[in-house]
Amino acid sequence: MRGPRARLGAFVATLSVLAVAVLVLAPVSEEGLRDALDPFGAAAPLAYVAIGAVLGSLFVPGPILAGASGLLFGTTTGFFVTIGSTVGSTVIAVLAARHAGRAGVEDLDHPRVKVVEALIQHHAVGAVVVQRLLPAIPDAPCSYLFGLAGLRVWQVVVGTVIGAAPRAFSYTAIGDGLGEGGSAIGIVGLVVLVATGVVGTVVAAVLARRARRSD
Repeated sequence: MRGPRARLGAFVATLSVLAVAVLVLAPVSEEGLRDALDPFGAAAPLAYVAIGAVLGSLFVPGPILAGASGLLFGTTTGFFVTIGSTVGSTVIAVLAARHAGRAGVEDLDHPRVKVVEALIQHHAVGAVVVQRLLPAIPDAPCSYLFGLAGLRVWQVVVGTVIGAAPRAFSYTAIGDGLGEGGSAIGIVGLVVLVATGVVGTVVAAVLARRARRSD
């Protein structure tokens, strides 16, 4: 039986291959999603929650999934679909990381690993909220990181719902604006996206400054 460190290494290697494959192959398109959802009829939003959860955990970028949700379902329904799929992908990632790699992280003696682990555990929900607010920081790798660091599923879910909601609305509205929603809702989504990025960056900078002072 492989030891915890070997399982951790295999888990990280598998995630890296998946991330590169998705980046290179770009397997998701609006047309493909629409075709996959057609058989579900009125239940298409629920089906998209499940499909989006799996795709999100496989490193398909959240903005693409959220934008497609807005394009397919409009801003209101699309927003709730996006939140549902985001929470679903978060749960998948955290559970997978805790099962496959958490023991390996606990077995590591590297001081930097322990510092990062302690920092994430100390802030818990707050750490998730800040990460979800930060611009250009992909959610899926961080969800796996939170699981490896030992956060509980409920902590990551609560932080995700709070922190991801503004971006979920933004990308969904932008997707809706590219479809039948019109340019106005797309502009609103863009404004909210920029504001969210500014807030996330400021909050992260303040917390980093406080952390340096406490050291």
